[in-house]
Amino acid sequence: MPQLEATPEIDFHSEQYKDAYSRINAIVIEGEEEAHSNYQKLAELLPDDKDQLISLSRMENRHKKGFEACGRNLSVVADMDFAREFFSELHNNFQVAAAEGKIVTCLLIQSLIIECFAISAYNIYIPVADDFARKITEGVVKDEYLHLNYGEEWLKANFEASKAELEEANKANLPLVWKMLNQVDADAGILGMEREALVEDFMIQYGEALTNIGFTTRDVMRMSAHGLAAV
Repeated sequence: MPQLEATPEIDFHSEQYKDAYSRINAIVIEGEEEAHSNYQKLAELLPDDKDQLISLSRMENRHKKGFEACGRNLSVVADMDFAREFFSELHNNFQVAAAEGKIVTCLLIQSLIIECFAISAYNIYIPVADDFARKITEGVVKDEYLHLNYGEEWLKANFEASKAELEEANKANLPLVWKMLNQVDADAGILGMEREALVEDFMIQYGEALTNIGFTTRDVMRMSAHGLAAV
């Protein structure tokens, strides 16, 4: 029988690892900060759900603090300038949609794209994380499914009225995910996160969310294909 190659141990304290981690850690911190801010804005746009959305916003802030602690644990300073630039296009698209009162677009960006992106990244990171970060991340993932569920339930309840705007928002924003994945390809690899696994997990999470909202399998395949040429 052919021998399986042993997986090389990750050196969490090597300079190469810490350099890559400075950007990946910054991305998760900024992602939680974006979510914190976005749910506060959604609370203004959806006053009937204000209490629930403020609660989600506070949860995201706790996640941010948890990931900041992960960086401190490895003596890594997060590259927040990189992370803000990384999220800038999604951030700007959310701000424009919010200013125009486009709740459906805001929910697609935050409750579907950002949450699915986060869940898939955390799922792939957990098996290769250091012990401290693994515990933090496992707790965060459980919460993120609650956030995804909020957006799904709202969009499901308003599906017919939201469908056209959802398709338009998907077309404009999904390609940004592939662009973002390309930007962190090398760094994620150093952390032991396989690109193919990240893409696959995101596609599964996002496709399931679109199906739960009310799109057909054919719709989901068509919508998921936007921007795939960049992968």
